[in-house]
This record gives sequence, C-alpha cells and structure tokens, in this order.
Amino acid sequence: MCGIIGIIGKNEVADLLIEGLRCLEYRGYDSAGIATLTNGRLQISRAEGKLKELEKELEKRPLSGKVGIGHTRWATHGAPTTNNAHPHVTDKVGVIHNGIIENFSILRAELESFGHVFHSQTDTEVIPVLLTHYLNEGKTPHEAVAKALKRLEGAFAIGILFAGNDNLLIAARRGSPLAIGYGDGEMYIASDAYALAPLTSKITYLNEGDWAEITRESVTIYDSEDNQVEREVKLTALSGATFGKGNYRHFMLKEIYEQPSVIGQTLNSFYNPVESKIKLPELPFSFKDIERITIVACGTSYYAGLTAKYWLESIARIPTDVDIASEFRYAEKILPKNGLAIFISQSGETADTLAALRYARANGQHIMSILNSHESSMERESDVVLHTLAGPEIGVASTKAFTTQLVTLASLTIAAASERNSISEKQIFELSHALSEVPSRAVEVLTHDESLQNLSRKLIEAKDIIYIGRGTSYPIAMEGALKIKEISYIHAEGIAAGELKHGTIALIDENVPVIVIAPYDNLFDKTASNVQEVAARGAQVVFLSDSEGIKRLSNISSTTIELPKVHPFVAPILYAIPIQLIAYHTAVLKGTDVDQPRNLAKSVTVE
Repeated sequence: MCGIIGIIGKNEVADLLIEGLRCLEYRGYDSAGIATLTNGRLQISRAEGKLKELEKELEKRPLSGKVGIGHTRWATHGAPTTNNAHPHVTDKVGVIHNGIIENFSILRAELESFGHVFHSQTDTEVIPVLLTHYLNEGKTPHEAVAKALKRLEGAFAIGILFAGNDNLLIAARRGSPLAIGYGDGEMYIASDAYALAPLTSKITYLNEGDWAEITRESVTIYDSEDNQVEREVKLTALSGATFGKGNYRHFMLKEIYEQPSVIGQTLNSFYNPVESKIKLPELPFSFKDIERITIVACGTSYYAGLTAKYWLESIARIPTDVDIASEFRYAEKILPKNGLAIFISQSGETADTLAALRYARANGQHIMSILNSHESSMERESDVVLHTLAGPEIGVASTKAFTTQLVTLASLTIAAASERNSISEKQIFELSHALSEVPSRAVEVLTHDESLQNLSRKLIEAKDIIYIGRGTSYPIAMEGALKIKEISYIHAEGIAAGELKHGTIALIDENVPVIVIAPYDNLFDKTASNVQEVAARGAQVVFLSDSEGIKRLSNISSTTIELPKVHPFVAPILYAIPIQLIAYHTAVLKGTDVDQPRNLAKSVTVE
C-alpha cells in the first residue's frame, strides 16, 4: 500500500522526508521518490527498489528546500520503474497520490487533445497535468485545486506542491486516509499518523471529501463543496510498535473505512487502465494447461475462496474445489496432474494452510499463494504470490483483508478467462471496468453507516440471526454470520437461500432476524421467493439490495439498506462492507471487545 509524507518547514526537509518514508515501509513498496521546491522550482529524485536506492540518488544529487513531498509506491498500472515512481511533476505542479483515478483515461485523452504530453503509464500523472492546464487558463492554485478535485473520480489521497509557492502545501482525500500534523512553524501531511509520530503529536484527520491549504503557520480546511470547515486537532501518542486508530473508536472501524483506499491499491497492482486490462505477474504455468484448481484456506479467507469458485467456474470455465485447510491436510486428497493449488492467508503463517501447501507441493501441484504479508513461510514455499495490499490489519475480525482478497481473486479470474479465451474481449473489458469502479462504489456504501448503526439496535437482543444469499451472495452470507459471531457473540448461520426449506426454516419466528443479501441479478427472483417464505412466518427481514431489488420487495421487509447498482460480478466485494458494519455496530452496542474478541487471535500459527 502506497505511502505519503509532506513537510512545509523552517529547515531542509529532504532527510526528514526520507525518515517519514521509512516509517511507511511496512505498507510494502517497490519504488520511492521525493520532490522539493528549490528557489521556487520543483526538483525531484526517484528510484526503483527500496529507500536505500533513493538515498544513493540523493547522495549523488542532493535536493535542497524547506518544503517537499515524498512517496513510497507499490507498482500499479505501470512497472516499478523510476519513470512511474512518484512524485509526478510538470513545470508548475508536483503531486503524490494514493488510490485510483477511475476516469483517468477520459481525462488523459482530453488533456492530450489540448497538447499536453504524458511521460508515465500511471493514472496519477493526470492530476498535475490537469492542475497545470487550469493554471495556464489563469486560475489560482486554490481555484485550480477546487475545480480539479471535482473532475476526479475514484478513491484517493493527494499531496500537491506549486512551483513558485514555497509556503503552500495542498492535501486532499476521498476514500483514502490522510492526516495533517502541526509543528512549531512547520506543518506535515502523511497517509497515517505513524509516519507523523517522530515529527509531532498534534494531528488532524481530514474527513471524507476534505481538502486543505497548508502554510507554515496555518491550516485551512474545505469540505467537498469548498466550504471552509473546522476539524478537531488531537493529541496522539504513537510508538513504533503501535498503529493509531485516528478518529475512530476501534481499529476495526478504521480498517472498514480504509477499504476504498486499499481496494484501489490492490486493484492497481493488477489493472492497467491505459489498456483496460488485468495483468498478473509472470506465472510459471499457463491457465490453458490447468485442468483443475484447488483453493485452500481458513475462516474468512475460506469464504473468499468460495466466492472465487463461482467466478472461476462460470467465467474462466476451470473446475474448482474449495477446502478448509484443517480438513484438507488430513483428507489425502487425490490431486490432478496439471493442477493449480491456491492458498489464501493474511499472515502467510497459518499452520493448517501451510501444511496443506506442503501436501499439494508433494503431490505435484503448481503453488500460488494470496497473502497480506511479505517474507512469510508460505511466500518462500510458493511458485508465485499475489499480494493483497491491505496494509496492517490490527482488528482480529478481518475486514479489509477479506475485500482485498476478493479483488485479487476477481483479477485472477479475469486473467485466467482471458488466457483461456473462455469469454469475449468485450466481456473482459466489461468485467475489468466493473472492477475498476469498486473503490468509488465502496465510498458510497460507507455513507450508509448511520442506517446500519440504527439497524444494529434491533439486533442486540437477538439470540439467533440467519443470513441468506444465492450464488456469490451465499459466501457473503456465511461471512456475515461469522463476523457477528466473532465480535458480538450472537449465534448466527449463513446459508444458501434455497436450503431454507431443507431444515433451517423451522427456526424462523418473530424473534429471528433474517438478513438477506440480494443484489438485483439473475438469481434475484429465486431469492425473493425465499424472502416471502420467511416473511410469512413473522421473521424480521433485513434486506440488502440495490434500488431495483428494494422496489420489488420493500413492502415485506422490516428494514431495507439500498446499495449502489453494480455489475453482479463485483457485488460480493461491495456487499461485504455493510455486513461488516452491522457486526461492528452490534458488538459496540453490546459492549464487547471489538478489536480483541474473546478466545480469538489474529493469526492461527498452531494447529
């Protein structure tokens, strides 16, 4: 996950920028760079690889200046080259950026028609070029930023410098975290408070849609409508061993709200918007030769695997099995000759999953792991690793790690389908485009937080809760049940909606909430029949759907939550977010330990 640092100070900032980037190394990155203003001119230094490579560049060509920005980048659209590294600059503007600009291609084409030239493969470069275009029209930096932000679609955090303005640093956020630090005659920005800890203990967190004009002496914050607003300045006490919760009461809520950003970061590592294509790292096998895929995981990661089974079989047309690691390792499975085994784990150290990996290796399978960690045992023992760029997840109940796993598996599915020619180029573009919209749709989902909190007030007295769904909504129903069990200690079941009549409907009465996950897709009418059945037996029906689905069934639901209308392919990623919030708010109202629920650990490294 990319990192941002910015300083407007009294002294030379280059060394401080490097130290700030060092605090952000935990996020993972493969290039880095800084930019400073020297006598009013923008100067940059960038390098592939780790910070030591950037430091070598700075030894050869030091940068002076008392205002600057820095960035660690995980390769997104283009390769991890110096040219694609941040900051991106024109003669008038320098920019660092976390997130994804979804309408990048449209903006780039527009700007090229005006004669602007681009020098990288990144979506980020449209930001400084767009700002330069507005400056050339005679707009002030304030006016240019206000106009440009309204043109950008997606989730992002941005830091901006303007040539000739050595007492101005701009910060903006939408769906991606950004903090402002207050010093003595100095100000700072960073993508999290941990990077600011060595510099200051006074921090303001920008709200969704905020942007700020920062000088050495002041901070002026505007909301998304450009109204000047006040945000609380907080004292924070962070150490190198602790990650701050920011404005959030719990790590879990912070991590839920980080999802637009980390989904975008993960997607960017596979999606090239220039070509509108998904591209995986070089693989030691061809999907054309894979006869069967075996997915192995535990807990939440297992539900990600179940979702992928639907995708891989219906889109890539590859037969796929999904196993719980603790069962797989003892089942003596018969594995196919040309098989691919995929192991999903946050830590890369889960004991059962690691043992299953070794069994698959011994039985001649190609080994792929999907991990949210680096340099783990599973990474060392895999043929290829796809990293989810969720960043550190402190809350025990997985949230952002789950949705980034889904994004990774969705990208894998499109790449496999493309290589096997199992769907048309038009369909590949359609699925890729739908995936590229997920970060901004995730921001929309989070606007329902208050409604979900009110819903949770109706759930806290429940003894049992049933979650139902069909197709890819079925694993999300199981994940919803797991979440509420984990942190609120309420018994819950997630079942396939069509299985209600095969036993579970006997539990339904007026005291049992039924949470229905039902985007308006080709299975909606079947799910609607099951909703009618539980409503007829007095159940408290909670209906999660889009506008079309709610129009069809709102008359029989006690509570409805309207989610964005999206392509069915990406619906499970977005529908995971409200079920996380339902579990979170229910647990808070019950007074349980949300971040460290009883009897649970973040990583299960023993059998």
